[in-house]
Amino acid sequence: MDLAIGLRNLGEVERALDAGAARQHYQEAVALLRTLDQPLRLAHTIRHLGDVYHDEREANLAESCYDEALELYRRHGRPEPLDLANAIRSMAVLKEEKGDVESARRLWDEARSLYTVVGIPEAIVETRARLTRLAGRQGEIQE
Repeated sequence: MDLAIGLRNLGEVERALDAGAARQHYQEAVALLRTLDQPLRLAHTIRHLGDVYHDEREANLAESCYDEALELYRRHGRPEPLDLANAIRSMAVLKEEKGDVESARRLWDEARSLYTVVGIPEAIVETRARLTRLAGRQGEIQE
């Protein structure tokens, strides 16, 4: 497990320097974590891999990672609220970019609730702003 954690940490450092190297490290960490009984670490690492794919404009790969990470978190039953909120946020951003306003709104609302529980003011402000913007887009769609 130490190798998987080290690869994930290296991926985090590499994200700012070399997206390709970050992707490789996250992919290796995910492969190793799939062999261990560490569902929350796996979910966290898959979400970060999804973020790298998102940064690379690989929306379908990112969405697949976010789906799997959220499923792992929800199946676990007691993930850290901040980890779950961050995974939901990543998916909400993607859904919003894809124009899936209803899914994005639902996800942003859930993320806002979790960020409120853990007391992250900046995240609460972001979620409220995104929900307000989506409410405006919803009105445009319904007109």
